[in-house]
Amino acid sequence: MSEFLDFNRFLKRIIQILPYIKVSLGMLIASMIFGTILGIIVALINIKKIPVIKQLLQVYISFMRGTPLLVQMMIVYYGLPLLIQSVFNIDINGWNTIIFVDIAIVLNEGAFLGEIFRSAITSVDHTQKEAALTVGMTNLQAYRRIIIPQAIRIALPPYGVDMIGVFHNTSLAYSLGVIDLMGRAKTLGVADGHSLEGFLVVTLIYVLFCLILRLIFKKINKNISYGRRAKI
Repeated sequence: MSEFLDFNRFLKRIIQILPYIKVSLGMLIASMIFGTILGIIVALINIKKIPVIKQLLQVYISFMRGTPLLVQMMIVYYGLPLLIQSVFNIDINGWNTIIFVDIAIVLNEGAFLGEIFRSAITSVDHTQKEAALTVGMTNLQAYRRIIIPQAIRIALPPYGVDMIGVFHNTSLAYSLGVIDLMGRAKTLGVADGHSLEGFLVVTLIYVLFCLILRLIFKKINKNISYGRRAKI
């Protein structure tokens, strides 16, 4: 049993792997910030139904939601430098690999979050906007004061689930050579021939962090719902 799983090695792996959580969290934070911005833009364009752009957007969404993220990472990692080189004559091959990973995840998130935000906004009864315009609000004021607050409540639960999924997806970055949680566990296993303990540590970190995220979003959702009931 000691050859199969060594507890002392497991404890050692925790110390060796845990510092690399900052790499995974860095990718998560960057991806969610820029992915949210892109998702909002995608949602608004979809709602506005701008001709041609909407059709192109549907192609983008279908591609991003219909292909594996790992494939998208490979396309961005190998294809983007060629595109930039041919169009702008700029060499970006020296960029940190994490940047390419973040770009791929952001593009992926733009499609998924765009649909979440679009669904949340359109689920708010349109008569509320009409009522707001009737009492003298501008279109922007109606969205800011009436539509968006309700849409946030609707979008928050799937947004939390999506964030957990993004944290899971950052583990794919090691396929491109990024030394994150998974990358560190892999290199340690290759170095001494003992991989199980490292991957168990990574599993534990992912489970604990995702539980923390779930609790945070559950608390936020509860507070928002409580505030809504209080106003009623």
